[in-house]
Amino acid sequence: MAAAQDTRRKSEDGVWETVKVIIQALLIAFVVRTFLYQPFNIPSASMYPTLKVGDYLFVSKLSYGYGRYSFNFSLGLFGNQIVTCCPFDFKGRVFLAADPERGDVAVFKLPTDTSIDYIKRVIGLPGDRIQMREGVLYINGQAVKKERIEDYTDPSEPGLGSPVPQFLETLPNGVTYRVLDTEPMGDADNTAEYVVPPGHFFMMGDNRDNSQDSRYPRVGFVPIENFVGRADIIFFSVSPDASLFEVWRWPFAIRWSRFFTLI
Repeated sequence: MAAAQDTRRKSEDGVWETVKVIIQALLIAFVVRTFLYQPFNIPSASMYPTLKVGDYLFVSKLSYGYGRYSFNFSLGLFGNQIVTCCPFDFKGRVFLAADPERGDVAVFKLPTDTSIDYIKRVIGLPGDRIQMREGVLYINGQAVKKERIEDYTDPSEPGLGSPVPQFLETLPNGVTYRVLDTEPMGDADNTAEYVVPPGHFFMMGDNRDNSQDSRYPRVGFVPIENFVGRADIIFFSVSPDASLFEVWRWPFAIRWSRFFTLI
């Protein structure tokens, strides 16, 4: 009888230890996702060739501090008033580690509909003058360096199966990235000059003729409080035409080379 009780007690202890490990793992995952890194996936081609449809990435939520849209719940810390005492910095942000920098790829809430997440590149800082002239980006009256490189193709993405003109763009702070120019004279290749208001940023997609960004009224200037975080790393990627039911295609649908790619 005693041996049976000992066996049952050990079994119960083993089950409880397993439950504790699971609870601890869930708590750690909750803390990491809530306060440090949140996963996002890319559903559109607006950031090609930097980010592809089917990419999964981690967004650093602490990079720009915490704002009202950093969490899926409210902590009651992010009112509209300007807070002047540390650790507050920008209006409505806590523990601001650094300002968004030119060239960062960032996730933000769409100003005209904050239920929608957008991801674009930071192009204009507060006070900057931004303009597109014949497909060339101008910042404060100076043309951004744009170098023609090899054409880009991606048969898995509609509209990119044929060769598309590709360029290296280098911002004034030295950040270099690739952009696509599918239409020589696209709708937003010639714009008025935009003056970025204080506390706001001008965001653009790398796929310039297929990106709804700050050049359009739907997006416009993005206030600092709308930033969710900075996109840091691609941790998983799968072809957009992959099917959940075609198990035999899974090894070939996964883009192994994009795993743990820094953005």
